[in-house]
Amino acid sequence: MISRDEAFTILKKYNKDPFHIQHALTVEAVMKWYAGELGYAEDAEYWGIVGLLHDIDFELYPDEHCLKAPELLSENGVGEDIIHAVCSHGYGITVGCGTTIEVEPVHEMEKVLFAADELTGLIWAAALMRPSKSTKDMELKSLKKKYKSKGFAAGCSREVIERGADQLGWELDKLLTMTLSAMAANEDLINSEMEAEQ
Repeated sequence: MISRDEAFTILKKYNKDPFHIQHALTVEAVMKWYAGELGYAEDAEYWGIVGLLHDIDFELYPDEHCLKAPELLSENGVGEDIIHAVCSHGYGITVGCGTTIEVEPVHEMEKVLFAADELTGLIWAAALMRPSKSTKDMELKSLKKKYKSKGFAAGCSREVIERGADQLGWELDKLLTMTLSAMAANEDLINSEMEAEQ
């Protein structure tokens, strides 16, 4: 398996926008947190690397998201298991070029990535609206209010988030609560990593 440092180097080869780097670091941290919570603590680094690389092709090839990823990852020595996991977070989504992603999330890790990816964006957008600009003092009820407001963070697909919760066999509230907890627990770490990248 590639190391975390190697994965971060690969990410930065194709992603320069701080917004995309921050999203990758956020999903990495959330995935590692979930690994610990769901009984996969020994695989936390692996879950994190999948999270870090999940949008590898999005900045350069937004219309071919999840279609260019296998090529970029395999060119950099990334194994088939990580490639499958990365591509599976687009399952059932039709990307800009008109192709629907057909790589299905199978492992619990892939289902968590599918469910949490869009949600991290929505939670972060909700945090930025708060006086504290933080997830650490956000309560579930205020997150749910933002979630139910269709115009808020409209780019974060509620349909995908809900499909993700269904694939895991979870109530939506469980997914919202756990992902918010994961982001709050890792916010300082993510911010310090972003500062180090400036």
